[in-house]
Amino acid sequence: MDTINTFLSTEIYDGKSLSDLLTLEFLASVVGNVLAAILILLIGLMVGGWVKRRIVNVAERHESLDNTLFHFLGNIARYIVLAFAALFVLNTFGVQTTSIVAAIGAAGLAIGLALQGTLSNVAAGVMIIIFRPIKLGDFVEVASVMGTVKDITLNTTELAGMSNTQIIIPNSEVWGNIITNYSVYDTRRAEWVFGVDYGANLKAAEQVIRNTIMSDPRSLGDPEPFIQVNNLGDFSVDFLVRVWVKSADYFQYQADMKRRVKEALDEAGISIPFPTQTLIQAAE
Repeated sequence: MDTINTFLSTEIYDGKSLSDLLTLEFLASVVGNVLAAILILLIGLMVGGWVKRRIVNVAERHESLDNTLFHFLGNIARYIVLAFAALFVLNTFGVQTTSIVAAIGAAGLAIGLALQGTLSNVAAGVMIIIFRPIKLGDFVEVASVMGTVKDITLNTTELAGMSNTQIIIPNSEVWGNIITNYSVYDTRRAEWVFGVDYGANLKAAEQVIRNTIMSDPRSLGDPEPFIQVNNLGDFSVDFLVRVWVKSADYFQYQADMKRRVKEALDEAGISIPFPTQTLIQAAE
């Protein structure tokens, strides 16, 4: 043993002992591996981002393709590239990746059992992206929440609410609830109920309602509008009015017509009744 120690401490090159040279070589190897790992990770990030952008751009160049699906595919491709980069990094440090993959599989099973709720969101996210009941830019109502779809990930769906607030909904709540999509069809049917006094001329009232609504350029004549007496209420004769309009105009159009019909009936001298109560006092 003393002979070996003496040999290692012997100056053999440029005043340095063999032990010093071995230490320097080890440090250089570690530094080299660290730099190589950093370089591999940077390349992986850049390549993953590039691949994702290329896939997303395919959908952006073709209007017939769904942006949501291609965003999902882009994220999957990016994660695959990063996973390969991580394997290369481990190989750089001499780690046997085969055993790590097996360990990850066993750990994944245990984690899956512990995270059943999260996995149900992921499964629902996959179903949403594949079957596409909603997509980016749609105006929807889901889980009693109304808003515009801004993003769909594997775990959550993001909506922009009516007051431009961010709403995050777990995908299991989206897939497991009734989804009302207001953006699928180009046209929608607006509907109102207008009540007039029992003493009003019903034919004149119907004509006022029809002329007021159909004079608006947003009103569609095909399909034909429906304007008919629908109910004899306690205080009024009720007209049910249904008119088709472009989906983009629906909400403002529906609000505008309520006011215009009210003003037109007032100008025509047709009263809109409101609930009243008559008190009869018995004579003492």
